[in-house]
Amino acid sequence: MLTLLKLLKDGRFHSGEALGAALGISRSAVWKQLQHLEAELGLSIHKVRGRGYQLAAPLTLLDPQEIGRLASSCNWPVLAFDSIDSTNAEALRAIDQGQASPFIVLAERQTAGRGRRGRRWASPFAENIYYSLVLRIEGGMRQLEGLSLVVGLAVMHTLRELGISAAGLKWPNDVLVGQKKIAGILLELVGDPADVCHVVLGVGINVNMQVTEEVDQQWTSMRLQSGKVFDRNLLVAELGLMLQKYLSRHQAGGFSAIQAEWEQNHLWQGRAVSLIAGVTHIDGEVLGIDSQGALRLKVDGVEKVFSGGELSLRLRDDS
Repeated sequence: MLTLLKLLKDGRFHSGEALGAALGISRSAVWKQLQHLEAELGLSIHKVRGRGYQLAAPLTLLDPQEIGRLASSCNWPVLAFDSIDSTNAEALRAIDQGQASPFIVLAERQTAGRGRRGRRWASPFAENIYYSLVLRIEGGMRQLEGLSLVVGLAVMHTLRELGISAAGLKWPNDVLVGQKKIAGILLELVGDPADVCHVVLGVGINVNMQVTEEVDQQWTSMRLQSGKVFDRNLLVAELGLMLQKYLSRHQAGGFSAIQAEWEQNHLWQGRAVSLIAGVTHIDGEVLGIDSQGALRLKVDGVEKVFSGGELSLRLRDDS
């Protein structure tokens, strides 16, 4: 089925006879595969008698060789999939199977993409970036301090370099444009964080997506913000180069070397917020973050520090 899609990706008309000949199947089998493409991948295919079949818009698929060419100084191997449950899950399986790190896992779509706190991550086919980078961490917890915030900073700068100038950060793991989410980060660990472990840096970026019913919060995409269709191979290459730069800074100087830059780009700095932990809501004012990436809030006139993967931050109505 995906072989058929690759024949159609140029956005031109292809006759059923030519497609069948290329695939070694009958015209009726081509028709059935086209129906599956529309149903399973949500693609729109035009059918015109006498001309054949045409994708509603040309499709550029992820290409590890092209990514490597565009980011030649970043030689992380790329494992690309047409469809998997999630890139983080595949990365964890690859670690179990002995895949040497660092390496990247990409997918055209995820059938069970996930964000923080168990949320589903909308993952339509060939529209966005679903990306996981696996690193081997040695030397204990210091190498993990503030790591998700460092990744967020790299994602934000990548978006800005490609024209999304209003991209900014929201503690702990979101990249926003205004109040709308454009990217998110999910980190997962395996091994002993006090000794040697692997960390999976999962990144989801809304790139060319224009419509979805799967997101239960305000969202946007690079295309909606700019009116342009983006080359996802270029985006992956630029993201790899930016991650390489910021991870090197983090490894050399710890998170404290990046703390001030992160705060300068935090959209909710000084804002009145509610910190949500389960059924508990804590109201306060954002003071910033500490040298380990924890959130600093002024609560009833007293500074308090909060960290943890299950915390969620919301603007207060009076902010």
